[in-house]
Amino acid sequence: MKSVLTLLLVISSIYSSYSQATIRGAVKNQLDEGIPFATVYLEGTEIGVASDENGIFTIKNVPYKAYTIIASAVGYNKVTKEININGDKNHIIFKLKQNTNLDEVELFGHRDKVAEKLETLTRLPLAPNEQLQSISILSHALIEKQNALSLSDVTKNVAGVYTFATYGNTRESMSLRGFRGIPILKNGVRIHSDFRGTGVVTDMAGVDNIQVLKGISAISQGLGGDLGSAGGVINIVTKTPKFYDGGEVSFRTGSYGQIRPTFDFYGPLDSKKTVAFRLAGSYDKADSYRSKVNSERFYINPSLAWKPNDKTNIILEMDYTDNSVTPDQGTINLGGYDTNDIYKLPNDNFVGFDSDRTNSVNTTYAIRLEREISDNLSVKAGLFSSDLEIYEEESYIFEGGGRTGLDVLESNERYREYYAGGRLDKNSVFQIDLLGKNIETGALKHTFQVGVDYRTSEFENIAYTTTYPTDNTYVDIIDVFKPINNVLPAGVSVTENPDAASGSKTKSYGFTIQDKVTLTEWADVFLGLRYTSLERTRGNFLGRSLSGSKRDDAVNPLIGFNIKPLKNIIVFGSYASNSNPMSSFYTDVNGDELGTERWDQFETGIKSTWLNNALRFNVTYYSTFSKNLNLEAIDGNGTSLGYYLKGGEDTRNGVEIEIIGRVLPNLELIAGYSYLDAKYKDHVSYYYNSSPLNTPKNTANLWARYRFENSLDGLSLGAGVYYLGERPHNVWSRDYTHDGVVPGVKPFDLEAYTTVNIQSSYQFNADLSLDVFVNNLFNEVGYNAYRTVYLNRINPVTFGTTLRYKF
Repeated sequence: MKSVLTLLLVISSIYSSYSQATIRGAVKNQLDEGIPFATVYLEGTEIGVASDENGIFTIKNVPYKAYTIIASAVGYNKVTKEININGDKNHIIFKLKQNTNLDEVELFGHRDKVAEKLETLTRLPLAPNEQLQSISILSHALIEKQNALSLSDVTKNVAGVYTFATYGNTRESMSLRGFRGIPILKNGVRIHSDFRGTGVVTDMAGVDNIQVLKGISAISQGLGGDLGSAGGVINIVTKTPKFYDGGEVSFRTGSYGQIRPTFDFYGPLDSKKTVAFRLAGSYDKADSYRSKVNSERFYINPSLAWKPNDKTNIILEMDYTDNSVTPDQGTINLGGYDTNDIYKLPNDNFVGFDSDRTNSVNTTYAIRLEREISDNLSVKAGLFSSDLEIYEEESYIFEGGGRTGLDVLESNERYREYYAGGRLDKNSVFQIDLLGKNIETGALKHTFQVGVDYRTSEFENIAYTTTYPTDNTYVDIIDVFKPINNVLPAGVSVTENPDAASGSKTKSYGFTIQDKVTLTEWADVFLGLRYTSLERTRGNFLGRSLSGSKRDDAVNPLIGFNIKPLKNIIVFGSYASNSNPMSSFYTDVNGDELGTERWDQFETGIKSTWLNNALRFNVTYYSTFSKNLNLEAIDGNGTSLGYYLKGGEDTRNGVEIEIIGRVLPNLELIAGYSYLDAKYKDHVSYYYNSSPLNTPKNTANLWARYRFENSLDGLSLGAGVYYLGERPHNVWSRDYTHDGVVPGVKPFDLEAYTTVNIQSSYQFNADLSLDVFVNNLFNEVGYNAYRTVYLNRINPVTFGTTLRYKF
């Protein structure tokens, strides 16, 4: 009997060894396209494979029995199927639905894929890690995970980016590499054309990604006219249609009565999937920690895409924002110009009036055409435009003296006046590019761009005159130590004053050529040239008077290299310049032109990937210096003298370090540090080695998110830390005066601050999730300032929750 049992076991073992099957199939997306390198495995076993580049998979030697087979891929919801193996299984098809809320999504966009509309900015058909410039792509997945609402919330994930000013919390002006107010674009077109980079307001409900291009940007965009142009540029990219059905709705609520519903719907409009739409939007209403301060915003972003054939794509887009907010001048400094004695104004005290309001309405439009000529050649054309209307009525507090001739008050007292202002701002860009990818000429390969662009900018500042009920030039005097009356007295009124209006109109033509020449598998050379011809007509703005019209041009080169000593390491270096043709119009006291301003930049560093491309580590060093800077001549009362002075030399040197990716399969990490040495050197008005206003030496950021498994599957915890170092609130001038500047006196520094945010998220299923978060957990007190005009406290501790449903 024992021998029989042994024989049966041997036969069973032999049978089992031959009772194995092969499973074949494919993993596809909603467009029926194969998903490369998807994971397919049998649950509870160690049997599994990755699909090939076409999404095809084959699993061999599968013992006969019943299994649960699972397919998953980066950026998609996993799909399971029940199968019973009693022979070979063929044609098993998995259809995976895209899900940008998955932890596997690349937070900074896909490192090996050109981000949506990135070529509108760089004009060169390369993925971010292939570009010569330092570029960060902040994806919608990151915005969603961090529950970010503002531009500063998102861009603080990029080393060296910080808020320059909020101008009473009415807009966001961002700085980079020591340059104030870098240009902020939406889909490649500027929104607010003020050369000082005073910033804009945007809504994250319609944002697909935010692109931060560091350093000189003139080589591709011709953006040499802003004070911050040499620092970089931020491009806000809106969502575009998808050719499969989907969407999401969310509801956010939180501290100070905030309510924020959002929606996002997309899909094809015809059975052949040649036409698709997308409609995203939001409504946002909230009070503030400061009494009598509130905001309300409506936003909508419709778009339409048409694919008449496989080689042509046409996209129509619109973006509309109506933002209404109470401007809040903040608080005051009780000390002198050289002493930091910022008064922590009680939250129930507001220095303005109930009637204070700033309303801005912005509409952007875009028409884009993409056409493939061949596998290696394509044409891209786009027409982008923006209309901005701003109207504001608000109070303003000041010490007196200087600009008004009024007596200087006690440190806790301020004169209060009332004014109104308006602005109409229209900008447009038309550009067309011929793009080539891997074009061979002998032993060399070329990826190139040749393009032309035409840009227009026109603005009108609408002036108003305030009438007071007495002969005073102000409303009243307030004491910040006492309760402040917020009712505007009867008899105060504003009327439009056409004689004091100002404005300007510019148009420019540009030609750009760029070429990445691949010498070998480990060496690339970049060559580029930008020509800009600019004409300005009309107007008088901040002393920049012009009779008739004036035209000037500029030529800016770029040269650089990428060397790859190892497969995962790129050593890069570059030189580029940025010119401002508009500055050539400025003349000295004798009426002689001072010449075109120019910035030159040298940049080098290392880009690397580790842990099988799961983690990126980048180090960048840059050195930027000026030529022919011009400075407006202003008298001791802050009045323009109508001419300019040669500004001398300014320098910006710094190091940026970034770590991005996953140190563990379930642990995401973003960390950055920036050191900046920004100095005035041979300068006619500023002290030697003094720093520009609002320029910190050190900034740092850290964000981590951990996703649990097993019994806690669906739960994730995140935390972020942001540090902004101390920085001068104004300039240290020998003789130049401006808002609050006291010649000969060193300005006080704004203190450094550190904020901590935490978040908990629970994914109930593939469609439903709930986030709970706390911002500024330890209620840190910090201030953002613009000279002595605005001293705005950062938001104190706030709580919120977001319920999100995807379909």
